[in-house]
Amino acid sequence: MAAEEHGQGGGWTGGPGVTGRLHERESEIQSARTALSRLARARSLGTVATGELLLYSGSAGMGKTSVLDQVRDLADQQESCTVLFARGGERQRAEPFRVLRQLLMPVLSKLSETERDEVFGNWYGIVGPAVGLTPPSGEVERIDPQGVRDGLDYVLTQLAPRRAPLVIVIDDLHWADWESLTWLASFAVRSRELPVLVVLAYRNEFAEEADGLVRQIEQMASRHHELHTLSPDSVAELVRHQFGDDADDAFCRQVWAVTAGTPYDTVALLREVRDQGIDPVEESTPRLRDLAAAAKGQTLQYWLEKLGRVTLQYAWAAALLGTDIKEELAATISTQGPKQSAESIRALVKHRVLTTLPNGRLEFVHPLIGTSIYQSIPAATKTAMHGIAASAIEDSGGGLIASSRHLLETIPEGDDLLVRKLRRAADQHLRIGAPEAAQRCLKRALSEPPSEEMRAEVLYELGCSALLTDPMATINQLRLALDDEYGLSPDLRVDAVFRLAEVLAHSSDLAAAAELCAEEAERTEPGPDRIRLQIATFMYQTLARDEADGPGRSRRLRSLAEHLPTSGATKDAAHAVHALRAWDLTLRGVSAAEAIEEADAALDRGRLPAGLGWTGLTWGFELPALIGLTFAYTDELARAERLFSDAIVEFEKAGWSGAHRGFAYFLMGLVRFRRGFLLEAEDFLRRGLRLSERIGRGITLEWDIVGVLCDTLLARGRVDDAWELAQKYGFAPPYHPTVMVLPDAPTLYGKLLLARGDRAGAVAVFSEVGAALNARGWHNTVWAPWAGHLAEALAPDDPARARRLAKEAVDRARMFGSPSAVGTALRMEATVSDGPRAVELLLDAVNHLGQSPAGYEHAHALVDLGAALRRGGRLADAAEYLYQGMELAQHCGADGLVARARTELAVSGLRPNRLRTVSKDALSQPEWAVAELAVQGVPPQRIADHLDLPLSMVHRRLAAVHRKAGTGPEGLAAALGLPEPKAEPGAEPEN
Repeated sequence: MAAEEHGQGGGWTGGPGVTGRLHERESEIQSARTALSRLARARSLGTVATGELLLYSGSAGMGKTSVLDQVRDLADQQESCTVLFARGGERQRAEPFRVLRQLLMPVLSKLSETERDEVFGNWYGIVGPAVGLTPPSGEVERIDPQGVRDGLDYVLTQLAPRRAPLVIVIDDLHWADWESLTWLASFAVRSRELPVLVVLAYRNEFAEEADGLVRQIEQMASRHHELHTLSPDSVAELVRHQFGDDADDAFCRQVWAVTAGTPYDTVALLREVRDQGIDPVEESTPRLRDLAAAAKGQTLQYWLEKLGRVTLQYAWAAALLGTDIKEELAATISTQGPKQSAESIRALVKHRVLTTLPNGRLEFVHPLIGTSIYQSIPAATKTAMHGIAASAIEDSGGGLIASSRHLLETIPEGDDLLVRKLRRAADQHLRIGAPEAAQRCLKRALSEPPSEEMRAEVLYELGCSALLTDPMATINQLRLALDDEYGLSPDLRVDAVFRLAEVLAHSSDLAAAAELCAEEAERTEPGPDRIRLQIATFMYQTLARDEADGPGRSRRLRSLAEHLPTSGATKDAAHAVHALRAWDLTLRGVSAAEAIEEADAALDRGRLPAGLGWTGLTWGFELPALIGLTFAYTDELARAERLFSDAIVEFEKAGWSGAHRGFAYFLMGLVRFRRGFLLEAEDFLRRGLRLSERIGRGITLEWDIVGVLCDTLLARGRVDDAWELAQKYGFAPPYHPTVMVLPDAPTLYGKLLLARGDRAGAVAVFSEVGAALNARGWHNTVWAPWAGHLAEALAPDDPARARRLAKEAVDRARMFGSPSAVGTALRMEATVSDGPRAVELLLDAVNHLGQSPAGYEHAHALVDLGAALRRGGRLADAAEYLYQGMELAQHCGADGLVARARTELAVSGLRPNRLRTVSKDALSQPEWAVAELAVQGVPPQRIADHLDLPLSMVHRRLAAVHRKAGTGPEGLAAALGLPEPKAEPGAEPEN
């Protein structure tokens, strides 16, 4: 294949239909040949191939395109090899996902429906619009770019084995759009895990903001080839390939001197020499420098002389379009009819400016030619042609995503029609996960400028466009929108305030968020908007770490709930207030039953109301989270788990793969921890932590996850691992400066100190947190069990105070009333009590925890009770509880508790029996029999009599029922789908 038809550079020698060779590029080609051979060999052997990443970089004209052409030829020669190719376009960097669309559409568009479902899984709604397979969804207003990247990772992970060996080749990466480049940088990390060869070529001319991405790509490269200039001997061979052996040495040497051995410049110069009929002899060398300058400069005058004005007009249109040029579209932009455009194409192909692709479209023979043509367009003509191109693309069905890059190049003229078009384009960009592209459109709209009535709306949209990616930009733009002289409409102003408060809160400035909403509520007319702002104020005050008047806020919130209509325009607001009330009652530890009642009132027939969804923009995700957290701390763990599972699905469906999905993983980890599924809890929490690290260090989500993960590791008996984790992430005083950490961070830190034997440090921490929470009126012993742990830390030195604190904790737990709260508090009181009193407390604790879904706490109490009985000499009773506790601890993944139970059994002279695996997936038939009677209100003793079972076995089966159902006695019927009790409590069952 001739050089000018195959990259026009790189020192290529060959002819039409012949695979030539590239001078001084042998090692570069060999790297690709070796990588391709590895992939092919792995496929033939049926083994899994490891991927490779090859990089070719160098300045303009070094032959990168020619190298990639030969790599593609080599890949095409491999049996069943799938080659995907794309090229960055200098004029297309503002078109989001342009490179990825060019790369993936040819293969993804040909998938059968079945294969498409397998390749995309649940990601079609996220990835499909980004790669151009389907229009942007009208259901989701904005997609998180990270969600698109995660979806693309999934698609390539599924596609690669199905199209193996897969070769991805991208030329001119330095001109790739930001969205494609960002994904490629992340995919480079995973490429070695797949049967794929990724080959990238670029100049070192990336935008400054892309430096980190480029370094990430380069760090993952298997081989990185820097292409250099050709030697005099290689240039001489190129000359003689063109002109034969008659070319004398002096001429060859001068060609090398004037081109500095740059392959592209050398080929361009030789083409000019040939076209002008110059002999390759020493006498011609004085003309070479001028010819080289002309060929390299390629000014407007050069192209006019070479092509003529009409043909050049078509070339200009092609240059505006960039890569993969549609003939009809270029003809429309250049205002040429079919006959004239066909003549222009023939002339451009003849002069080696354009070449025809297999798909019938056009492409510049070399990117440098396209750059030269574009730079030759006069400024005024260029602007006008961009405007024509935008309209032509829309008229041909290309859509605003493709046409908007041309709108950005037009001259501002105060055209509101253009402003509206740019706003619609921005909306489309947000719906495919390209907020940077949306912001470019909105900034261009502001520079138009928009009419005075429209300006604040554009500022508002510009602020909202960065909600998921750039909090500071959102804050600045929304403040400008709110301060705009002409202002927003009342409803849009409230929404802007809510969005601004949301970003302030997510940036850890909850005090500012609450103050903003409170001030705006004061100036807003009575009605739904004002109520919405008042509720937001309460929410941010609740979530703040410090609050001057917690009890007062609780009273005001209760008053709002009592006077708020539950139908009409304030129906959603009423649901929101109930959610806040539920969480407030939970934190105060007033009554679990009341908290559950409020949480139920926040729902609509057991589901989140439409206006209170996880991805809804009216209220945000905090209120659904508070409903789920209420369930989590009131022993309605199965209901909490369903809510949090819905959150994961909804966030993934919306493409919110950053902090939102990380928070959902945290919530699932928390509820699994509460249920005693410690291994699953650790898995969810570590997945959330990985997402948190991807966002940044020190954010609230990190504190939430690390705290519960430390607690999970403590429960598993891995004290050193928990401490190392806390040290790594700085989980220590002064904790998060403004945001309440879930659950209480100081209490968790005190537990760490106590587990490590630092009683003095623990006493100081628990004393401080107790004073702070008491002042705020928060007395929930599950959320922050500081009193019981403080009692344990004080017991050796001040046993009287320890017993008093533990008793106060039990009283508070009984006031709250959930079985797990009471049972855990009783267990902790037993740790500071002696002899028979400890046994009595632990028997009561086991009874309460057996009615809760808190598996780990139940196992802990069982082992504690067995140990206490063993110390009292009641070995037979001790063995029963130790065996039960050990089996349940094994099921929970609490290895430390299992080891302790084994030790207690060994000390008792008993041999630990073989552990049995307890299933959490379904109730056994004997468990169903007990559950059906319990739901009817039959007490345990009468269940034992009716089923002819020992009472201890009934208690054991009841505990398994509550643990598997994920609920306490009140929610058992609904959880198991059984009818509510009809008989009075204590009535005999019917035979």
